[in-house]
Amino acid sequence: MTPAARLLLRAVGSAGWWTPVLAVVAVVGVAAELALPAILGRAVDAAVGTAPGASSGHWLAGVVGLIAVLVATDAVRDYGTGAATARSVAGLRHTLARHLFALDPRIAARRPVGDLVGRLVGQVADAGQAAPTVVLAGTVLLPPLGSLVALTLIDPWLGLTFVVGLLLLGVLLRSFVADASAAVAGYQQAQGELAGRMVEALAGARTIAAAGTADREVARVLTPVAALRAHGARTWTVLAGAATRGAVVNPLLQLAVVAVGGLSLAAGRMTPGELLAALQYAALGAGLGTVVGALNKAVRVRAGCRRAADVLGEPARRYGTRTLPPGPGELELRKVSVRGDDGRPLLDRVDLRVPGGTLLVVVGRSGAGKSLLAAVAGRLRDPDSGEVRLDGVPLPELAPAALHAAVGYGFERPVLVGDTVGEAVGCGADPVPVSRAAAIHDFVERLPGRWRTPLAEVAMSGGERQRLGLARALRAERLLVLDDATSSLDTVTEYRVTRTLTGPGDRRTRIVVSHRVGMAARADLVAWVDGGRVRAVGPHRVLWDDPDYRAVFRA
Repeated sequence: MTPAARLLLRAVGSAGWWTPVLAVVAVVGVAAELALPAILGRAVDAAVGTAPGASSGHWLAGVVGLIAVLVATDAVRDYGTGAATARSVAGLRHTLARHLFALDPRIAARRPVGDLVGRLVGQVADAGQAAPTVVLAGTVLLPPLGSLVALTLIDPWLGLTFVVGLLLLGVLLRSFVADASAAVAGYQQAQGELAGRMVEALAGARTIAAAGTADREVARVLTPVAALRAHGARTWTVLAGAATRGAVVNPLLQLAVVAVGGLSLAAGRMTPGELLAALQYAALGAGLGTVVGALNKAVRVRAGCRRAADVLGEPARRYGTRTLPPGPGELELRKVSVRGDDGRPLLDRVDLRVPGGTLLVVVGRSGAGKSLLAAVAGRLRDPDSGEVRLDGVPLPELAPAALHAAVGYGFERPVLVGDTVGEAVGCGADPVPVSRAAAIHDFVERLPGRWRTPLAEVAMSGGERQRLGLARALRAERLLVLDDATSSLDTVTEYRVTRTLTGPGDRRTRIVVSHRVGMAARADLVAWVDGGRVRAVGPHRVLWDDPDYRAVFRA
């Protein structure tokens, strides 16, 4: 079974009990539709005196009852379709969102953010219509087949005429699914590319404005519009072609049934009521609009499932179930190597042991691999080979909760997520200690709602944002990794934060990526990274004797 097919089944399952309800309602509705012409024909024959038995009033009561059933089934179907779709879309979005956040950041970064958002919002909405679409696809042929049986029972010549018409319709529709699938898939792909470029442009709006390249950027962002327009026009052309062919064939088929039915009526093989029923069966069975609509929905659902399954097919990061034993936070990298997408080694067989409670500052020239080493240290990125251990436990063997409680990251440009300031920092417990350590407590106290202030309403500088991100990182219990996390702070604030991080009261293992000689001088150990290798590890005063080491800071 393909990933798209598995996702389709998951979407159907997410609809819950609405799927069987819709199936029952659809079958009941089709049965009422097929019974109505026959009952109405009997009522006509009873009224003109050509049918013995029950009076016309009884047959008319049956007609009214069937109409009531059709109205009720239509109401339940419409409501159930919306409810089933809503449940499926919600379930699929939760699944896709969880999977996106479970991916290795390197894998997720290969896809434009806008494209991922388009899949999560647009394509999942199409895939979420799976349950009602499957029910519709399973029952869409019942009216034509039921009409064929009814026409054959009325007069075999009518059944033969109807078969010929259906075969002609099938020939005319044979290319509809393939053409519509290609057009819809192309449209969704172009839509995702357009969304990706738009998100990139919005993220760099200040740079674009400063460079004066707005016109050029608009042209770049709107490049996929031509393909979007072409695929959209192709979709409507295919639908219009199918509708046009149906508009030609349907009247011809009904006219043929009228002609054959008229001859049968003249020959005495058919009553007036049966002729009326035959005309209605011909219209019901040859209605191309329902078939085309069902096929179009099926095409969109299949395309949506393919686009969503494409992301779900990416392997999620695996975790173990272990917790950390008591320990000081000793970190060890054993033969760690990381390669780029082109196969070039970015970290090459790095061996590094950081005793628990040590302040290790990582230095090196730009592009040497400092940030990558920091990312590997706390499992922000998994190495391609080698092993990283924290207090003797390989990081991939830790349970997610154990890993995230033990390790904290602070970044140069942190992204704050959450509805409130407290949620952005992760204030499950007392926020005061970490906020004071990050020198952000006074800023939060001045906010109208303090920690409950909506994050979207807070105007903050780059340094304040950085300090909030640092406060979030300071919740780590054993390993704190800071990647240039104080670069936006003023001198006084940076001194306060640095004093906290380097003071004797902090017993965690701390890894700080820095370009500043003052931070290196305060460190217990300095790891000098050069060309993806750890060139040396030692106290700053010892490494300072090497002129190449001194050149790192001059650069």
